Amino acid sequence: MNAKALRFLEELLLFSLLLAFSAVPAAADVKLPRLFNDHMVLQCGMRTPVWGWADPGEKVRVEFGTRIAETTADKDGKWMLRLAPLDIGGPFELLVSGKNTILIKDVLVGEVWLCSGQSNMAMEVRSCLNAEEEIAAANFPGIRQFQVKRIKAGEPLDDVATGDREEQQWLSKWIVCNPSTVIHFTGAGYFFARELHKRLDVPIGLIHSSWGGTTAEAWTATAALEADPELKSILQNWPDYNNDEEWLKEQYSNFVAEIEQAKRQGRPAPLYFNQPAVLYNGMIAPLVPYSIRGAIWYQGESNVFRAFQYRKLFPALIRNWRGAWGQGEFPFLFVQLANFEAGTGRWPELREAQAMTLSIPNTGMASAVDIGEAQDIHPKNKQELGRRLALAARALVYKEKLVYSGPVYKSMTVEGDKCYLSFTHPGDGLTVKGGEPLKWFTIAGEDKKFVPARAWIMGDKVIVWSEAVAQPVAVRYAWADNPESANLYNKAGDQAALPASPFRTDDWPGLTADRK
Repeated sequence: MNAKALRFLEELLLFSLLLAFSAVPAAADVKLPRLFNDHMVLQCGMRTPVWGWADPGEKVRVEFGTRIAETTADKDGKWMLRLAPLDIGGPFELLVSGKNTILIKDVLVGEVWLCSGQSNMAMEVRSCLNAEEEIAAANFPGIRQFQVKRIKAGEPLDDVATGDREEQQWLSKWIVCNPSTVIHFTGAGYFFARELHKRLDVPIGLIHSSWGGTTAEAWTATAALEADPELKSILQNWPDYNNDEEWLKEQYSNFVAEIEQAKRQGRPAPLYFNQPAVLYNGMIAPLVPYSIRGAIWYQGESNVFRAFQYRKLFPALIRNWRGAWGQGEFPFLFVQLANFEAGTGRWPELREAQAMTLSIPNTGMASAVDIGEAQDIHPKNKQELGRRLALAARALVYKEKLVYSGPVYKSMTVEGDKCYLSFTHPGDGLTVKGGEPLKWFTIAGEDKKFVPARAWIMGDKVIVWSEAVAQPVAVRYAWADNPESANLYNKAGDQAALPASPFRTDDWPGLTADRK
């Protein structure tokens, strides 16, 4: 064999050996969920879960300053450990070691809040009031956002989806707040975070997981719906709900066409964005058990045609999330729907269902009934909305003594032709914003026919009456889709503070009482 032929055989043998070695699976690298990356914010004062994947039986070590913990991946390659409670501050580094190492830089420790709901939570800072000025002033490196990429899933996912196009590269990663990045921050969440950041002087992390036009059941686990006989019906009836609004009819019609196309092509059936549990599975479950202080929620517009059902559905969602996290009854703050000329008459019933949810421990409500826009379902004043949510957090979570809720109806007594109404959260006294008289009060007798009423503040009560109703039995306030100029407020000091939540004293069946 000549030298040239021998050299060819040697090269062929070397190539074969390399090919053989490449076919042997390499040891799996330790991997972390996408929530763990540079610029992340960890929750202070709690044992901090860190989790991920590795080879079965592989030892994993996590170091965060002086806090060190170790564990071993289980037979499925999953592992989780918890660091001792962390102190506020940063930037720090998080080191995860196994057969490989991962170093996460610029980690802050502060307060982490989950922001979720539909389009009014999804609405970005660039679409809010005075957007140019707000963006220019948004130099807050202590505020960061992790926005979950939208995805539907039939079963709970282990990790969030990632942005797969160049214009989506800011999704599913922690982003530091500055004028070039804040445009993508949730407006309601950003103004909430900014208020807390300034007041508490701590880093704030926002995990933003929302989707416009979505129903509460899409954000609720299947098991939570199945646990209640009344809510279980949603699992069968949800396609019918798309007949409530024209835009939903079109959406659902397109979805049905997608199903037929998938069948013809032999592909799995697609999922609908308002199908029960699909957003919980894809956009909430992968976040568990990342430590959070609590959640803020702005949703309900897509459930107004089933407002009575929402009385059970919304509490079920809250209990579902709290159970999943295993952090006890973490704070859950929500927005009561803003005024809007919807033309359905059902919005007050949804607001009522939201207010009733305050019976669940550790919840707080920010009413937006006075900062909506009659002709726009997406009011731009998210600054005031964020401030009100922050007031609730400051009072309920951070234990400041301040007026954080508007008056909420408590009880009524009737004396002759007059009704005397009492309220919780009177603040520093009830007041009329903008001067007398009080507006949007109506009154009815046994015939259930409501007529405009006169109303007057006397001490900590409101007296309501009408010459047309000699024997009143019920009073309603701001009971309309768009109760613009409703003017009952409480005071903080000597200034009007927050609006009274719309209410009714009766429990007569409403427009949505029989809707399943």
